[in-house]
Amino acid sequence: MKTKKIIIAIDGVSSTGKSTMAKDLAKELGYTYIDTGAMYRAVTLYSIQHGFFADGQIDEAKLQAAIADIEISFRFNPETGRPDTYLNGVNVEKEIRGMEVANLVSPVAALGFVRRAMVAKQQEMGKAKGIVMDGRDIGTVVFPDAELKIYVTASPEVRAKRRLDELKAKGETASFDDVLENVKMRDHIDMTRKESPLRKADDALELDNSRMTIAEQKEWLLEKYNDRSRNR
Repeated sequence: MKTKKIIIAIDGVSSTGKSTMAKDLAKELGYTYIDTGAMYRAVTLYSIQHGFFADGQIDEAKLQAAIADIEISFRFNPETGRPDTYLNGVNVEKEIRGMEVANLVSPVAALGFVRRAMVAKQQEMGKAKGIVMDGRDIGTVVFPDAELKIYVTASPEVRAKRRLDELKAKGETASFDDVLENVKMRDHIDMTRKESPLRKADDALELDNSRMTIAEQKEWLLEKYNDRSRNR
């Protein structure tokens, strides 16, 4: 039975492993992976680099004036087998994953003009289909007609532990309590923001991976993909 190329939208709360899951699924299917969270992190990094933050507050006017100058792209890294994020031609994959960016990204991502600029880029990337895109509003705003929508969740404590392990693996220091507070703060901001709040799309399939292994998760995703991609 033939399959058709579709759009797979993966949304959910922070630190559920959405990006890793989406990257692996895209690689398995031969699809293009687009990390929308990295796009917002790159805008946040640009804002930090250009002094748009003061006492943790973003200068919205300065960022809005500069938004057209922020070019974000993804390039395949043969060493990792995954795409790296580039900000105005510079590889910033490592920089955007640190706690400084993590602590400031949600307020930036909540800005309407930032979301509209990023959504336009994301929709352009997905025109040809055959993509896996993860973020907060992919199934609700970016691609409301996506053939397969997944909403990923897990307990805050499980997510904080995963995030802490990631940071330690990169040689960064952080406490569990600080990371847990960051996870809960991001959830609150993401779910209550005025522009494109995080929510489960009505037709999304929920995946709670708190107690799932990577193998179990992959099997579940492939089963849902095969069901949705078959030509009937």
